[in-house]
Amino acid sequence: MKSIIKAMIANLHAKPDETSELIDEVFYGMTVDILTDCHEDWVYVQTSYRYKGYCQKADLLLDEEKAAIWHSEAQHIIIQSFADVLQQPRIQSTKLMTLVKGSSISIVTQEDVPEEWSAVQLVSGKIGYVRTKWLQAKRSQTQITEHSFRENVIETALGYLATPYRWGGKSPLGIDCSGLCSMAYMLNGVTIFRDAKMVEGFPIVKIKKEVRQKGDLLYFPGHIALYIGDNLYVHSSLGGNEVTINSLDKQHALYRHDLATTLTEVGTLFPEKPKL
Repeated sequence: MKSIIKAMIANLHAKPDETSELIDEVFYGMTVDILTDCHEDWVYVQTSYRYKGYCQKADLLLDEEKAAIWHSEAQHIIIQSFADVLQQPRIQSTKLMTLVKGSSISIVTQEDVPEEWSAVQLVSGKIGYVRTKWLQAKRSQTQITEHSFRENVIETALGYLATPYRWGGKSPLGIDCSGLCSMAYMLNGVTIFRDAKMVEGFPIVKIKKEVRQKGDLLYFPGHIALYIGDNLYVHSSLGGNEVTINSLDKQHALYRHDLATTLTEVGTLFPEKPKL
């Protein structure tokens, strides 16, 4: 059964208990598949990117028919860190709710709406208004060149700089290492595995470390980072407490010995084509 996230952020836990480990966050408007109805308050769900965890029923709209329609019609995402949905297309209007970057929303056509505003439909069916520049049509990696994709992924990741580290997080409120990399790719139309490892069935494949390029992924024991070129990488570091940039070059001021000496693998979306 499909369901829609109706909370700003729905937490996925390792167990059906609020005090258990936070393993992921699922944003407003995303759809999930309910695998098991645990009891009165909790369900075991799987996200569209095949991650599983326990979610509180209060954060979900439990209506499979509406979820199917929403899944096909909600073709825009929020790209601002935080975006208020207002009752009227003017800044003095009352807030209906706040959405975080990566939330899914459905744009509706209305006459006489100022160009700088877009009318959107919420999961509840209510109509609200969001600044147009804070919305982006869901992207497909196949629509752009490899070079553009690599640059876009880096730009997206750098947009999270200084975001606090949060275990299991992936929003501007707090984000972990794999959350940062998976969001950078997801916002550009590609689904990668949520954790700090390569998994068969997802599009990232291993390449030689020496041929890494911008936008490729760097894997360390229990950690992942996004390579941005010139031996630099951006990552959400538990040791650094926030999203930051470091270097693999020991001569560089941003060098981190603990990571540079434990780089295990490099993964890419664009494996080198064999020469004929």
